[in-house]
Amino acid sequence: MSNDQDKIKNSKRRHADETAVKRQTKIAKDNGIPFKEPHKFAKHHATNCGNPHCVLCANPRKTFRELTIQEQRLFQDLDQIRDIKSNGSKPQE
Repeated sequence: MSNDQDKIKNSKRRHADETAVKRQTKIAKDNGIPFKEPHKFAKHHATNCGNPHCVLCANPRKTFRELTIQEQRLFQDLDQIRDIKSNGSKPQE
């Protein structure tokens, strides 16, 4: 059932996984992070501590309680009418 294209796709996927593991183990060694099983870095980054409240690992928007650009647009003052086009030029009358 498997053809040559399936075999090539499988080998590319395996190669990508192996190179990702090698890259993360190199990062772990450079930073002095101990590890027993190098293949745990297949789906886990070496510098990620796993703590959701960590400033380095967490989402900065949630850590610093900043609004996203979409939320800023939603909450901006819509009562004030601005007579400026989107490019900043004054409208012609």
